Amino acid sequence: MAVKKFNPVTPGQRGKIIGTFEEITSSVPEKSLLKPLKKSGGRNNRGKMTVRHVGGGAKRMYRVIDFKRDKDGVPAKVASIEYDPNRTARIALLNYSDGEKRYILAPNGLEAGHNVISGKNIAPEIGNSLPLGEIPLGTIVHNIELRPGQGGAMARSAGAYAQLVSKEGRYVIVKLPSGESRKILTTCRATVGTVSNSDHGLERSGKAGRSRWKGRRPRVRGVAMNPVDHPMGGGEGRASGGHPRSKTGVLAKGYKTRKKKKASSKFIIEKRNK
Repeated sequence: MAVKKFNPVTPGQRGKIIGTFEEITSSVPEKSLLKPLKKSGGRNNRGKMTVRHVGGGAKRMYRVIDFKRDKDGVPAKVASIEYDPNRTARIALLNYSDGEKRYILAPNGLEAGHNVISGKNIAPEIGNSLPLGEIPLGTIVHNIELRPGQGGAMARSAGAYAQLVSKEGRYVIVKLPSGESRKILTTCRATVGTVSNSDHGLERSGKAGRSRWKGRRPRVRGVAMNPVDHPMGGGEGRASGGHPRSKTGVLAKGYKTRKKKKASSKFIIEKRNK
């Protein structure tokens, strides 16, 4: 994966940096794995806007991704690496030996023609999914389950990965992308490798129009509003607006929103980096 820059022949191309898409082998998705994706425009079931800055955007179809990887012992061949408009990572189309087709998150290094498999007592190779208890320490993994059979919930975005640090009885300790170290049951599954499209963080849209294509509407700063519209609005001249907060008054930049008595806190060995 690499990125490319453009000669500034138009204002929108001056700061534009996008991926090269060189790893993608097919531009036509598998029709049987597509579902309609309805847009809300930020409105709830009564038509009231509950989320700002949402609306418009290009029409998409949802690609059904197999996050569970529960088809055990059946080898699959990678048919293609494809672009998914609904996520930052690339996806891989698997053709199983029994004829079934599924999409998975494509890890770095997985190419069309490679073979992958999931289940117990298999080799911890790139693209294979197996229980955390059977993966060697120090291995880089992604698409990690929090509960057995739930499906991968962590380390799923472009370039994300976690590392197995140690094993303690029924649990393994995993260092997550945020810097948090966490205990997870050994029976939970993970996929070996790093999520593809690791250069996604280097991309720059170059113009506001690309955000509109993604369904993101303009965001007005709170300090530019009147006091009736935002807690940070008003004041003589260009006032700073006071302590940063949302339109509904929820503090930002340092205000902790995690519940102190949350049951899963006992599994956190080390909190994420500040």
